[in-house]
Amino acid sequence: MAKKSGKEKTVDRALPIVLFTIFLDLLGVGVLLPIIPQLLANPSSHYYLLPAGWTFQGGLILLGWLVAIYPLMQFLSTPILGQLSDRFGRKPVLGFSIFGTAVGYILFAIGIITHNLPLLFFSRALDGITGGNLSVAQAVIADVTPPKDRAKRFALIGAAFGAGFVLGPYLGAKLASPNISFFGLFHTPHWFNPATPFWFTAILSFINLSLILLLLPETNKQLQRVKIKLTKSLSNIFTAASYPGLRTVFPTIFLFWGGFAFFQTFFQVVLIQKLHFSANNIGDFFAYIGIWIAIVQAVITPMLAKRFKPYNILRFTFIGAGISLLLYLTATNTKDLLWITPIFAFFLGNSIANSLALVSMTADSHIQGEVLGINASVQSLAQAIPAAMSGYIAVIGVKTPVLVGGLTVIAGGILFLLIYRPSKKLLHQHYGGEAPIAAAH
Repeated sequence: MAKKSGKEKTVDRALPIVLFTIFLDLLGVGVLLPIIPQLLANPSSHYYLLPAGWTFQGGLILLGWLVAIYPLMQFLSTPILGQLSDRFGRKPVLGFSIFGTAVGYILFAIGIITHNLPLLFFSRALDGITGGNLSVAQAVIADVTPPKDRAKRFALIGAAFGAGFVLGPYLGAKLASPNISFFGLFHTPHWFNPATPFWFTAILSFINLSLILLLLPETNKQLQRVKIKLTKSLSNIFTAASYPGLRTVFPTIFLFWGGFAFFQTFFQVVLIQKLHFSANNIGDFFAYIGIWIAIVQAVITPMLAKRFKPYNILRFTFIGAGISLLLYLTATNTKDLLWITPIFAFFLGNSIANSLALVSMTADSHIQGEVLGINASVQSLAQAIPAAMSGYIAVIGVKTPVLVGGLTVIAGGILFLLIYRPSKKLLHQHYGGEAPIAAAH
């Protein structure tokens, strides 16, 4: 057996830890999905936190803002963390981020127990400020991956994304519910409550922090003496509109994630109001979505990557993701949800992996952290604005945010189809100067 090189050993050590970090990020998002609607948008829930005098519509608006505060803070902090990782290294920045995430979970649990709405908002803001680590984690993978393999490696990010969605909603629902049967083997303890999942994720965060500090190698071998710009998030939006090779990609990414945010913020409310789902039902459903995303990203996405370039895949997956979101509005029972979900997961999973790969491949190797930070800024702003808007739109009808979300994603897909053309630099560096398929017609 051939002895592994130093670079191969670095990949072997870095990749599992970074994927666990990404998994933990999505686990935290998933844990929230079945719980937040019970706190703010389900007056029949035992854990409804709104003070007397608040209307149901007021709860919907507050729900939208509570979801929005996290990506809004991420929008402001992510590029700063990306700059810090380019200057000081990926490892210390990841460690700092995970510590902040752990503290945020603890404060959120305390806020639920004490019925302290301001503390809930503060904890989500803190987690957003320190939790903008996705771009740093992506940069670690880019550091140790040659450009030709990035679509495959970024597919692993999607698999971690899916795994977080599998376990997050399921664990969130089960850990929040006392005296619930667990596959008939046992019943959950009587002291479980909506705060329990957040104590659990805080413990996982501290375990992750230990792995980063003790085992993660530093993958950034080209530390840059960049000046840290605190307003980088705002300038990133203007940079995204003019960045060579990416100015036609970022608008589509913005619309894609914006549309998905409409869905993610309010579809569980649709499930409660229209299909009478409980927290357990919501957890099971989003776990089912996560299973399919994990299957797609672990099996189908690598197969497609061998045959097609990322931009060719995105030419149909963006639009397909939007159409599949709209299909969910046709569901009248659980059976409908079951057959729509594999279609949705196929288009969503491939859109996420290939858009990341395209952004990374277009950027030079020494600015991966910066460019992925720009991408994360675009993504965070795209998630924050629709989440804040969703509560107001939902006053019209709880299905309306999902309708707007599907149409937004379709608009992004049409925009990509019409205006994106791969640059000559991209074709020359990664595809040997091969002409794009679109140019052959």
